[in-house]
Amino acid sequence: MISELLRAIESLDVPADWVGLRAVKESVGVRAVRDGLPRSNGKSVNQGVMVEVLVNGQIGYGATNSLDLDSLRAAAKLAYEQAIAASPWTIHPLTPAARPKVVGEYISPFVKPLDALTPGEINDLLVRLCQTLKVSDQIVQAVATAIANETETWFVSSNGSEVYQKLVMLETHFGATAQEGAIVQQRSNNGYLAHCYQGGWELFPEPNLWERATQVGEQAVELLTAEDCPIETTTLVLAPDQMMLQIHESVGHPLELDRILGDERNYAGGSFVKPQDFGQLSYGSELMNITFNPTVPGEFASYSFDDTGAPATREYLIQEGVLQRGLGSLESQARTGIPGVACARASSWNRPPIDRMANLNLEPGSDSFEALTGDIERGIYMESNRSWSIDDQRYKFQFGCEYAKLIENGKLTKTLRNPNYRATTPEFWHSLKRIGNDTTWQMYGTPFCGKGEPNQVIRVGHGSPVCVFENVEVFGGGE
Repeated sequence: MISELLRAIESLDVPADWVGLRAVKESVGVRAVRDGLPRSNGKSVNQGVMVEVLVNGQIGYGATNSLDLDSLRAAAKLAYEQAIAASPWTIHPLTPAARPKVVGEYISPFVKPLDALTPGEINDLLVRLCQTLKVSDQIVQAVATAIANETETWFVSSNGSEVYQKLVMLETHFGATAQEGAIVQQRSNNGYLAHCYQGGWELFPEPNLWERATQVGEQAVELLTAEDCPIETTTLVLAPDQMMLQIHESVGHPLELDRILGDERNYAGGSFVKPQDFGQLSYGSELMNITFNPTVPGEFASYSFDDTGAPATREYLIQEGVLQRGLGSLESQARTGIPGVACARASSWNRPPIDRMANLNLEPGSDSFEALTGDIERGIYMESNRSWSIDDQRYKFQFGCEYAKLIENGKLTKTLRNPNYRATTPEFWHSLKRIGNDTTWQMYGTPFCGKGEPNQVIRVGHGSPVCVFENVEVFGGGE
């Protein structure tokens, strides 16, 4: 494919300062079962090419789902005309330095390829999961899903870039709904589709899958008779599966430079963070160390190059609580003068790359789980995101979880249902009191991070240890 694209780029006759071709082929297999019956069972293939041209400091875009030269020339012409039409209103003129020459490749680590299991074998696993989840007649619904995705990207440019990347990804989910009269409770495996990783069928089934499925079903039933989460200001302990959502919403989105510049205000919103905050804003306590790290093996959004070819490296966004750099591509960095990362990502061949999260991780500390909770006289431990609400500046939020435990004198005691908490982003992260060590650190992912017009839904990964926050307002479902 690289050689074909290089020949194509030589045949384009647009008088541009720079031209890039990004070809994408995505194959997705979706298997879903509800109450032991197949709900979805199919496979799709989607492919095409995005053509970018740089003219008079302005980038234009054209896309086609055909690889023939006439189609690529037509897309290049459209991109050129778009750039010329937009150039009188250029906000910040760009040079080819925004698209440096890069050569390399990246392939997800995997053991068992995505064709190692037949559709029938996958469905059998999902059916058995539904059966295992149904621990009693109070389980009124059981669901299980597996999504296998292989995405290949080829990127070439007129200044010599040649990049090939192959992402092999597996997304899995299962959960149960329990009901007793008017009371309905849901419990899932760490949240909806939180088990998203790069790798093949070696990731599923997991060694403890059937024990975990039984536990999820039992906890759904357990929640039916649990007390509601109390209304109080207390010590809050969050599991890594909820920290995933916390990091995503209150750190990832506010640090996207295009939001800070106002580009996303019409649809996805803005940010409370200002350009002058970088290098000096105290975002949280000194325990807060957030890295942008697309180099973690197996994490959902790992890669070697972003979709403009910028090399991906591990960088601190927040170090010892102080804001260091933004989630900004080379374009946004040029516009703002703010240090960024290799985060220009596109959801498919027919979308231009924009500033996105990738793997955003909270670095571990030194405490075991027992040490974290052992000196808490009273607090609440929460797992697995259920709901979220945050304002369009990513400042004030309210999040709900599936499952909680009361902490009394250092021990996890009563189960609590409908647990929620709320705060503002700076106050919350400044209340970070203790942070778990490597033994508490877990990574998850989500395939549903959305922004951009037209909309782009993209995959991101988040890793975190267990964390302790003090003086947080919590409340139950009846508040």
